[in-house]
Amino acid sequence: MKTLICGSMAYDTIMVFEDRFQHHILPEKIHILSVAFLVPEMRKEFGGTAGNIAYNLKLLGESPMIMATAGRDFADYSQRLKDLDIDQGFIRLIPDSYTAQAFITTDLDDNQITAFHPGAMNFSHLNHIPDSQDVRFGLIAPDGREGMMQHARQFAAAQIPFLFDPGQGLPMFSGSELLAFLELASYLAVNDYEATLLCEKTGRSFDQLAAMVQAAVVTKGAEGSLIYAPEGLISIPAVRPEAVEDPTGCGDAYRAGLIYGLSRQWPWAKTGRLASLMGALKIAHRGGQNHRYTRSEISHRFQQAFGIDMDS
Repeated sequence: MKTLICGSMAYDTIMVFEDRFQHHILPEKIHILSVAFLVPEMRKEFGGTAGNIAYNLKLLGESPMIMATAGRDFADYSQRLKDLDIDQGFIRLIPDSYTAQAFITTDLDDNQITAFHPGAMNFSHLNHIPDSQDVRFGLIAPDGREGMMQHARQFAAAQIPFLFDPGQGLPMFSGSELLAFLELASYLAVNDYEATLLCEKTGRSFDQLAAMVQAAVVTKGAEGSLIYAPEGLISIPAVRPEAVEDPTGCGDAYRAGLIYGLSRQWPWAKTGRLASLMGALKIAHRGGQNHRYTRSEISHRFQQAFGIDMDS
């Protein structure tokens, strides 16, 4: 089964603030906020939701396809995808734009302040869901606003099930637009903050929203995750990571685990556990795509974490 991942391709400039934001942001002065953080450490990484998810699926032995838009500075990223043997046949170049850029500042508590330049991502609507290519599953991750809505309608028209992962793109949509996404989607994945925002925007409880799709997932960081599945609410434990280095891309790694389990029609409890493991493997490394594991190594870690044979 081929998975088509619709989302952003981006360069992440990641800076580490060696203190805590709460020591420098005064609540009573938030209306006149003007702060500067000294960041002695900075690095540039390959990122974007589509790029990160595809990378993690490749680690699992899958052959994901990326549908995205990129800019005139994409050559290095394109070469990386070629080296990884990740299909980029549906990546459209926008020569007058830059590839999307995220500027992320992380403090000692792993809180993040992010500035995001969408660049070429704003043209994602120029891409169209193919009616061939043996696509059997889709994912809509944060991307250009018009493109996200268009791709949801196209997946539904082609009767291709898809996971809706609004992520940081959620504020772009009204409550009625978010409900329209859920009417078309097969699955939903959000973190706990996004779940709250989704409820506020739609005026519905999360139980009601989860009932609109086949299953809904809420990640809660170190507290694990919850899956609203047909058989009931399933609590997924967090996997203790070897180290906590960088949360950037952990949600994308988690979603790759979800897609892998869904593609094999695993029970939700097993699918969620693989997703949890993938997030833990990622957080022990800096950047969204610097963790390197073979498929057999991931299977071994799964056995260690849960006492279950991943391949049985």
